[in-house]
Amino acid sequence: MSATADDESQQNFILAFVLGLIALVILFVIGIALYSQNHRARPATATAAAPATVVAVVTETVAVVIPAGASIRVEGGTVNFYFATGSADLAPRAAEALAMVIKGVEGGRKAVVSGFHDTTGDPALNEQLAQKRAEMVRDVLTGLGVPAAKIDLQKPAVTTGSGTDAQARRVEVKLVG
Repeated sequence: MSATADDESQQNFILAFVLGLIALVILFVIGIALYSQNHRARPATATAAAPATVVAVVTETVAVVIPAGASIRVEGGTVNFYFATGSADLAPRAAEALAMVIKGVEGGRKAVVSGFHDTTGDPALNEQLAQKRAEMVRDVLTGLGVPAAKIDLQKPAVTTGSGTDAQARRVEVKLVG
């Protein structure tokens, strides 16, 4: 073999090695991106408690966070549904979060559903959206077999919710009686 052929062979090896290394780095970055995306989505479904668990943690806090902005929080005797801006879409597993409410209604109590909104945008439209969100939760409850007479849709005296805008866009479901 001549020196030129050895140099060319060595250059081809280096070029193939560098291209292989670049391909490996690209695959690694894609893998990290996919893992990161799945890792962020997984807590939304993995932490959503089964109905029996939700009933068992009435005095604790259980949160389910959905990346789009919708989430559910069960705290004390209240189920809070949080909504994305301008949306009345419930977070996944809403029915499971309402298990505590259903159990309370079966025990003779009544569910009070109230909608709140944030301070951004048109106040009149926000009030309509808060009502639409509350009606959505009421419809889920009736769809799960709760008699309409056991659900009290109440407009709060002040419909602007407290906390951050994300915390203000909510529907509260409380048991009374």
